[in-house]
Amino acid sequence: MKDQEIIQPRVLKGFRDSLPSAQIPKEALVSTLQKHFSSYGFVPIDTPALEYMEILLGKGGGETDKQIFHFTDQGGREVALRFDLTVPFARYLAQHEHELALPFKRYHIDKVWRGENPQKGRYREFTQCDFDIVGVDNAESDAEILSLMASSFEKMNVKHARFHVAHRGMFNTLLGNLGVENLSVDILRLVDKLRKIGEQETEEQLRALVKNERTARAILSYISKEDEKEPFETTLDRLVALLGGENEHTLRMRTIHSYLEAEGIEERFLFDPSITRGLDYYTGIVYETFLEGSEQIGSVCSGGRYNDLASLYTKTHLPGVGSSIGLDRLLAALEGAYDYRASDVLILNTDKSRYPEAIRVAKQLREAGLKVALFFEPKKLPAQYKWAEANAIPTAIILDQDEEGSFTLRDLGTRTNAVVSIGEAVALLKKEQP
Repeated sequence: MKDQEIIQPRVLKGFRDSLPSAQIPKEALVSTLQKHFSSYGFVPIDTPALEYMEILLGKGGGETDKQIFHFTDQGGREVALRFDLTVPFARYLAQHEHELALPFKRYHIDKVWRGENPQKGRYREFTQCDFDIVGVDNAESDAEILSLMASSFEKMNVKHARFHVAHRGMFNTLLGNLGVENLSVDILRLVDKLRKIGEQETEEQLRALVKNERTARAILSYISKEDEKEPFETTLDRLVALLGGENEHTLRMRTIHSYLEAEGIEERFLFDPSITRGLDYYTGIVYETFLEGSEQIGSVCSGGRYNDLASLYTKTHLPGVGSSIGLDRLLAALEGAYDYRASDVLILNTDKSRYPEAIRVAKQLREAGLKVALFFEPKKLPAQYKWAEANAIPTAIILDQDEEGSFTLRDLGTRTNAVVSIGEAVALLKKEQP
């Protein structure tokens, strides 16, 4: 019998396997966020990975449409993989609007797919974490999303996040004043590239687009800041002057800022008029989040108000505001920052006859909330230590004490031992948990 030909193991470009060292911290972050969202009264939902192509195409805009993975299924239906969690959510709202109590606060953490060029922190298959408030259009709901963004990064122990906010309504007012509102979609997408292409290239492309140097400079003057750390209200006052006075959008931003002040988090937010978010469906406040020292990664959390998105699928007015954390991009920027230990402690196998005792000790420790691994074979201790190191397990238990109810707790880092009881072991191990 001929040897079977080995199929070369490989994954598609832009896709990847996740090793435990990456998946453990990712799932820990997901668990942290789920608990935190629940503390704000947000509830989980789920939607299919596959949607009818007509649901997704033409809803995010031309650039997004090019990135959608779509094909014909076995039944001859044109289907597509979701490119984000927002558009499927709009379909979800339209389909279940009579089953939901408004305002509806949801979160959804799952994979999405985009056929974009892979690079560090950017993949064709990645995990998004979305949270939204639907059914109300006011500064209060806008402020709660911003509050949840800031507190979520605190919960993830990310200390160097900078939250940049702007308002599409204000920017659209500027375009209307300049008489170029008919070019708003193209202008928005061009301005959205400012960080990538720089002011000079942005101005040149603006001149080519609007066919007027004065208009191009007016737009550039609006979106540019000489001092990036300029106080929020100072920036807002300057933009109000450029717009010719206060309007409903500028007043909304003042109210939002007052709520951030009430919570004591206003200094974490910068008014950045260059933030426009290129997707067509945003109508109000918009925001992006950057990590100091990792700006090349791009925004790790973004979103805004999208009052008209659900109108694509229903005549019911369902205003919404939400944000999305790119978990894979965030973890790429924070590589090595999280403990990925597989277990808190490893019970070593020194004598097969004592394995039933090892099982009992493991059960007690697990009931106390600890992660416990058992070594299955009575191999030499160096081999067991090596396995623990490979799985980032910091502590081991040696069941070698004659006195019943005690054992040796070994710190595998310092190579120090202590004879402890179950209760003492629980206290010490819980103290060392990340």
